[in-house]
Amino acid sequence: MLTSEENHQLQFFRVAVAGCGGLGGYIIEMLARLGIGHITAIDGDIFDTSNLNRQLLSHPGNLGKSKADEAKHRVEIINPDISLKAVSIFLTKENAADILAGHDVICDALDNIKSKLMLQSTAEDLNIPLVHAAIAGWYAQVCTIMPGDRTLESIYEGNPGQDEVNDSGNPSFTPALAAALEVAEVLKILLAKEGILRNKLLTIDTLKQDFNILEI
Repeated sequence: MLTSEENHQLQFFRVAVAGCGGLGGYIIEMLARLGIGHITAIDGDIFDTSNLNRQLLSHPGNLGKSKADEAKHRVEIINPDISLKAVSIFLTKENAADILAGHDVICDALDNIKSKLMLQSTAEDLNIPLVHAAIAGWYAQVCTIMPGDRTLESIYEGNPGQDEVNDSGNPSFTPALAAALEVAEVLKILLAKEGILRNKLLTIDTLKQDFNILEI
């Protein structure tokens, strides 16, 4: 449980979510329900029919609409006291620092390795902790990367040119589970709790219900 003082503190934190799709939609929902006061939702994509099976923010009525803008609308319904800034562009090496500066934590909800590595470099340059997750079908992984750790280089060593880390075959529960674990890491960082997954990788196989923590 959180103390009343800890709950009060959450309104003053700033969390950026890079990607508003499968992972990002669930992350934004949970951050809003926790009462994180300032959220930046970043995604240049729009919803299409392939998103309906696993992306919380998508529904038949918003197909063709901006994922970031729809995240803002959703948070306004959940908690109108929260400030959510919708950034309806894709993060790039050129714009990432300007968009991400000033946040307390960055959440990685991107869908390709190249962008994830760019996000890690930007977070390091800005001295901001990064919480990473990736999903693929029944599988997921989560870790926390403090500035200077460069954990993703160890995880993805040998396949830096691989573009996709997931596809539309993801079932609905995989992004929900990984996002919940990401948000737990965010909360521990913000409130200086013990047990963050630093220099560790939590791997999850929901087919076998196998959870392992690997040292990185």
